[in-house]
Amino acid sequence: MIAPLFANSHGLKIGNTWDVENDVTLFTGDCREFLAQLPNDSAQLIVTSPPYNIGKSYEHRTSLDAYLAREKEVINHCIDKLKPGGSICWQVGNHVDAGEVFPLDILLYDFFARRGLHLRNRIIWHFEHGLHCSQRFSGRYETILWFTKSDAKDEYFFNLDPVRVPQKYPGKRYFKGPNKGKPSANPLGKNPGDVWVIPNVKHNHPEKTEHPCQFPVELVERLVLSLTKEADLVLDPYMGVGSALVAAVLNKRRAAGSDICANYAKTALNRIEEAAAGVLRIRPRHRPVYEPPKNTALTTKPWETSSV
Repeated sequence: MIAPLFANSHGLKIGNTWDVENDVTLFTGDCREFLAQLPNDSAQLIVTSPPYNIGKSYEHRTSLDAYLAREKEVINHCIDKLKPGGSICWQVGNHVDAGEVFPLDILLYDFFARRGLHLRNRIIWHFEHGLHCSQRFSGRYETILWFTKSDAKDEYFFNLDPVRVPQKYPGKRYFKGPNKGKPSANPLGKNPGDVWVIPNVKHNHPEKTEHPCQFPVELVERLVLSLTKEADLVLDPYMGVGSALVAAVLNKRRAAGSDICANYAKTALNRIEEAAAGVLRIRPRHRPVYEPPKNTALTTKPWETSSV
């Protein structure tokens, strides 16, 4: 469980259409209709994971060209809504057709770059569980393209300190120069780098809902904490069951999102209300990836044990 972060945790103003006074906006319908409601230059962070056009229950599979044309339209709308100095984080995997892999981050890159956005990181999200392939190596990572929309001074907001991770060698010291012999590690921790090992949401994950491809909250929290300030607007046009909005609410940011599936929007509302009340089950940030105990039935190799 988590402690409530809002003084009036049950007093969030939640609307189903955009209103600047909303703490949270949840729209059910096409994200392009929702984005049309928002004023330009309103969101500090847009973070989302669009459908991959691989035939999941929440999407209609189409040709790759048609898919990319639709994504270009959505991306252009999002860039219009992004504040100068703000960030877009587009989390994608691969489109697969007849066994051939098409990396979506490569195919989508130009849609952002041609609008003048700057790629700051191509983050690798590595996870341990997924489909087991027999004709290629099993996919165990996806990517996050982090773009910024520079302001008039060619600047953007980034705050590393809230997302630092524990040092590997906290006792390390400078070995030369004026600080020789003094501790060299930052007491707050180190930069997490651009390869993030965070468990994906599978059946035994505390955040699991009915959504088959759900964001872990801690993945989005790292972006929310580093790329926004309190009261900033975090927007997710493909919100699913609302993990990005949950991460925003937990950290005192305003949130807005849309999804075409009414059941997912309802689940998102329930999760947001539980987050505001401090009763939503989440996997805590900084918890180490689970390592199963040795010498159990699951970790013992049956082919190396003698038969009875």
